Amino acid sequence: MATRAEHPTDEQRETREEFERLVNVTPKALRAWLDSDEAQAVGQKPNGADESIGHASGRRIVELLEKKRADYDDDDYHHMRRVTGYIKRHLAQRPDGDVAGTPWRGSLMNWGHDPLKD
Repeated sequence: MATRAEHPTDEQRETREEFERLVNVTPKALRAWLDSDEAQAVGQKPNGADESIGHASGRRIVELLEKKRADYDDDDYHHMRRVTGYIKRHLAQRPDGDVAGTPWRGSLMNWGHDPLKD
């Protein structure tokens, strides 16, 4: 069972700050995006699953964005690190040209980052 971080460490604080900087979509906007056909069409689906890894992560991101900071636990910080790592790796692979309707943007949107806001 994960423990709650009543007094976050410096590492947890840095993790949260990076997460808040890179996740640039509001919970409401992310929830609406995740409900779209486009969101459900992008990303890797493990072992024939109905939902992609990124789409499931997006649902968890909404929960994190709506959760009080004082209630974050070890699992929450772990997921934040996973999210920020994915976003940074994916941004480094930006395709040339207009990315508005690309699967690349859709995948990032599932992870809570809209590259068109950069």
